[in-house]
Amino acid sequence: MNSIAQHTTTVKTLAARLGFDYCGIARAQRLDEDARRLEQWLHKGMHGAMAYMENHFELRIDPTKLVPGAQSVITLLLNYYPNQQQDPDSLQVAKYAYGKDYHEVIRAKLNHFLALLRESIGEVQGRGFVDSAPVLERTWAQRSGLGWIGRNGNLLTKQAGSFFFIATLITDLPLQYDDPFAKDFCGTCRKCIDACPTDAILENKVVDGSKCISYFTIELKDKLLPAEMKDKFDNWFFGCDTCQDVCPWNRFSSPTREAEFEPIPELLNFTTSEWQAMTEDAFRKIFRHSPLKRSKFQGIQRNLSFVQNSFDGETPGQ
Repeated sequence: MNSIAQHTTTVKTLAARLGFDYCGIARAQRLDEDARRLEQWLHKGMHGAMAYMENHFELRIDPTKLVPGAQSVITLLLNYYPNQQQDPDSLQVAKYAYGKDYHEVIRAKLNHFLALLRESIGEVQGRGFVDSAPVLERTWAQRSGLGWIGRNGNLLTKQAGSFFFIATLITDLPLQYDDPFAKDFCGTCRKCIDACPTDAILENKVVDGSKCISYFTIELKDKLLPAEMKDKFDNWFFGCDTCQDVCPWNRFSSPTREAEFEPIPELLNFTTSEWQAMTEDAFRKIFRHSPLKRSKFQGIQRNLSFVQNSFDGETPGQ
């Protein structure tokens, strides 16, 4: 076995050892087609108030600008589908936020991964990214053979649906490259388009980020949410899973094996009145390692106030 083949085997073995569910590898190169799509999306204002999406355009479309000398883009998937879920009639938090902040969990894994690569192979230059840098991770996942990008903009896998975090490791290590995932198994299905409460999912696999519930409840920092969105959030006050919940491929989802993603008990059990009565000190204590801290206490209270009129009664979780 030559060194490139050996190094590729090492990469995939270490990825599995660290608990990642899937690992794919693509050649590091400029993404010209994605550049055109991203430019059109930004020009139409579909990023809303997410001004950071306009920054570092060249870095987003060219991994060799992020990591000089980059040869390979390693994409890793980590399942976060919870083994327990909120009462569907309760105030809802997107499933990715049930447990510990994935940035903390995956960043530690990526750092460990790079350290193990250096122990096994020698000096390797690289950088790990998890949803916090200008990386088009879903495109790299598709180019690495892991799945296809669905109508809802999420990466879909035939084996286990879409409830995965995507992590990316860009490195100067030459490796064997997986074949891109060439097929689209969404077919004529429109379940996600028809189910989206705010009509954010458009045709041709375009998602208008400025209409997404996740955008309003997490990204938008205004003191008030737009009045025209009143009663359109269903019961989502942090993120939204509607397009994933209705996706037929997610019938294959299975519970995560990652202990760090175990649901925070209060998140599963709080009543509506307990959410509303929560103090800032309590919020900071309970959710100090949770993705919910991104919206801060004031943002969570704003969101709760916006959706609270949809709820009556005081059964647990309501």
